[in-house]
Amino acid sequence: MKQLLFSLAFAGLVFNAQAQGPQLSIDKEVHDYGTIKQGDNGTCEFTVTNTGDQPLIITNCKGSCGCTVPKCDTAPIMPGAKTTITVKYDTKRVGAINKSVTITSNATNTPEKVVRIKGTVEGAPETPTSPVKEASPMAPVEKG
Repeated sequence: MKQLLFSLAFAGLVFNAQAQGPQLSIDKEVHDYGTIKQGDNGTCEFTVTNTGDQPLIITNCKGSCGCTVPKCDTAPIMPGAKTTITVKYDTKRVGAINKSVTITSNATNTPEKVVRIKGTVEGAPETPTSPVKEASPMAPVEKG
């Protein structure tokens, strides 16, 4: 009896290993912009690969705020195929970048995958203002 239970459990493990379904694998967890200048290009990419044995479907990509806009293709990704998720950060905002993008899919290993972007947007250098010349109190006044 013990042998039968052991055999059934082993068969279940083998079956689960073979029937993996769609699997989401990503090239990086975090994109680090480092220090960039205000107004620079804030676009980065994440590469998603379907390492499973069934089509992977990304149903949604959502940024953590309005300044982080992801763009993803919702067409099925066949086993072994790749797709790119493009993320655009609004670099008009000066200061630290620490945002996330949530990728929702039918992946059996991670139906919701969160990736992050980080860095710092450096403000544009201020241009020195030239001093305003004031009229001398001794200057003659024109009469018109």
